[in-house]
Amino acid sequence: MFAAYVSHFDQDQPLSGLRLGDRPVPEVAPNWARVRVRAASVNHHDLWSLRGVGLGESALPMILGCDAAGVDEEGNEVVLHSVIGDTGHGVGPDERRTLLTERYQGTFAEYVTVPRWNLLPKPRELSFEEAACLPTAWLTAYRMLFSRADVRPGDSVLVQGAGGGVATAAVILGAAAGLRMLVTSRDEGKRARALALGAEGAYEPGARLPRRVDAVLETVGSATWRHSVRSLRPGGTLVISGATSGQSLPEAELNRVFFLELRVVGCTMGSKEELASLLSFCQAKGVRPLIDSTLPLDRAGEALGRMERGDLFGKIVLTP
Repeated sequence: MFAAYVSHFDQDQPLSGLRLGDRPVPEVAPNWARVRVRAASVNHHDLWSLRGVGLGESALPMILGCDAAGVDEEGNEVVLHSVIGDTGHGVGPDERRTLLTERYQGTFAEYVTVPRWNLLPKPRELSFEEAACLPTAWLTAYRMLFSRADVRPGDSVLVQGAGGGVATAAVILGAAAGLRMLVTSRDEGKRARALALGAEGAYEPGARLPRRVDAVLETVGSATWRHSVRSLRPGGTLVISGATSGQSLPEAELNRVFFLELRVVGCTMGSKEELASLLSFCQAKGVRPLIDSTLPLDRAGEALGRMERGDLFGKIVLTP
């Protein structure tokens, strides 16, 4: 089968390790299912995999891709929950949880296998391309907002770095839930598009906000951390799920954290139950993932290059 996979690691030029070509059709283990992939979306996790983060040499070659929607062997249209071993279903009870592509082959291929427990019915209202956007970036945004930030309708939330998959998902979901969403971006066009998606305000990075917010969603890291901490009201919550600009914090603002009794909360992906709730939310509110573009799988290098440059607004979807 045709697939996009990692052949070797390169920290400085990660795309040099990407290969497009034939890989074996995955075998089906007991309690697992094989899915014909109809659409798969691109995530920063794929770039980290090309750099060798969370992936060892012994696992190569590794097919990229965490997210997918497709059709199982019984003809059911399904969405994949990307976390393997979250509850022991389909793997040993002592196996630590991993994302697809960390231990098991990913979704940038014609077929993928996952534990049958990891399959959810795809709502008829969502296309395969839309459904494929949900299991990583959109699920992370959903968990950040509704499980970790402890916000309610009417509260204000700052999203750092408008344009990426998690950021655009958070704006759309938050606005649909009655939250007052604010965003930052260096790009004037991206700020304008965020406003069109339902953001109440859009600002340049580091700009003084009209008021302090109840929560900040942080995926950028060192470049925006100081602004995130300074933007919170006393007792507010900073939820972090990534650090695309780096993990070092030369100015951690610890005095503000303890003096204002701020909460700093980590967030990684979400549970199968949260994914089911997200699917239901999209059905009930008419919410749809924002898709930047849809490309054939043989243009995976172009898609990953655009993600590396930040040249996107929403999700890039690949179709085998």
